[in-house]
Amino acid sequence: MELSILQRVRKPTLDLSPKERRKLWFSPFLKSYLVVFVSYMAMYLVRKNFNIAQNDMISDYGMSLTQLGTIGLGFSITYGVGKTILNYWSGGKNAKNILPLGLLLSGFCILGMGLVMGPSSSQFIMMTILYAASGFFQSGGGSNSVVTITNWTPRNRRGLGVGFWNISHNAGGALAAAVAMFGADYFFGGDVQGMFIFPAVIAIIIAIIGFFMGNDSPEAYGLGTVEEIFEEPVSEEDNAVKENKLTKMEIFKKYVLFNKVIWLLCFANVFLYIVRSGIDQWSTVYAHQILGFSKDVANSGFTMFEIGALVGTCLWGLLSDLFNGRRGAVSCIALIGIVFTLGYYQHADSIFAYKASLFALGFLVFAPQLLIGVAAIGFVPKQGLAAADGVKGTFAYLIGDSFAKIGLGYIAEGNPFFGLDGWTGTFAAIKAAAIACCVLMAIVALFEEIKIRKLAQQPIAH
Repeated sequence: MELSILQRVRKPTLDLSPKERRKLWFSPFLKSYLVVFVSYMAMYLVRKNFNIAQNDMISDYGMSLTQLGTIGLGFSITYGVGKTILNYWSGGKNAKNILPLGLLLSGFCILGMGLVMGPSSSQFIMMTILYAASGFFQSGGGSNSVVTITNWTPRNRRGLGVGFWNISHNAGGALAAAVAMFGADYFFGGDVQGMFIFPAVIAIIIAIIGFFMGNDSPEAYGLGTVEEIFEEPVSEEDNAVKENKLTKMEIFKKYVLFNKVIWLLCFANVFLYIVRSGIDQWSTVYAHQILGFSKDVANSGFTMFEIGALVGTCLWGLLSDLFNGRRGAVSCIALIGIVFTLGYYQHADSIFAYKASLFALGFLVFAPQLLIGVAAIGFVPKQGLAAADGVKGTFAYLIGDSFAKIGLGYIAEGNPFFGLDGWTGTFAAIKAAAIACCVLMAIVALFEEIKIRKLAQQPIAH
């Protein structure tokens, strides 16, 4: 029996003109948008707190780096696998409420971690299980946020809508340390357990509030579909699902498993994560060991990368809207910029050059980071979007992110990549990944162009 909170509400459309319904659209949209934004931000409070607590876990409980790495690996694996499993399961359910449900369950897991924390092997096993479970529960958050935003926004605002939502993880990551440390210092006398318990309680409260705000679609308020409200044509895929009454498995097979564009986006995402995680993971080490900058300067470069990402996330989404939804073409522009900017970063001979190149890379990397997800919206019916986004995420985390953290480090230690070793080989691998991603997105851009021109000839929804 399905939970009532996961059932979609679909009320008869009000006997009002589209113009009148547009006036009623903004308030429920804003509430729904706030739920997915704040819930996803809160997920980072109960994700990044582990990173913040690691030094204290070593000093207070004598935990080894291997133990900490094992706990973190558990999260990564379940998060990557859950991206496909949980997002397939969530298809056809209330996408907005998947966020607070995942946050609530994740919050209870992190609360449990704080309560069972200790130096024994049994406590270590419990922490590993709980953190892995938290990763699984969080894995549906991003995809169902995109589904909710898609259900609520017209095509010419989706890039901006998803782009602005995407900064929620930057905000959550930025707040994680302050929230964890405040909780530990003011409520637990500096005990590291407070770094888990306090953020978990906040997450649980936010989740409960989230259940009672907004909904997954304007149809829940009798406003009709977003296409009807904004007088847009319904996509070919959504029409096919409705006319042929396709089941969830039929949608998954046709529009995800055997969809060549989704697979192009999956592999593009793998290559992109090699670029993104390669810079994110190794920038401070490279700056300190090779460029000769102090640890403080190296860390400030990492901050500049995040600031650039924050700025780029919003602007690239808006730019792709102005280009009439040509996400692939806009991604290619950014990826070409990444290849050239990597050269400046690799040979930065001043603090300014180092910081400026990392800011630019953050700005550029988050164009395809955002737009690969938004591009998928144009080739999948709404009921299959979470699953498509989930498969894409699984590939990115299990292959791209893993290679960036292990493979690039392996090359940097002196193992050759096409005859190049050390950091020269590492940068060559990152550039090769950016070029491969660009080629794949160029092919996606061709499919998008065909889709955009076909859509322009379709009648608007009534």
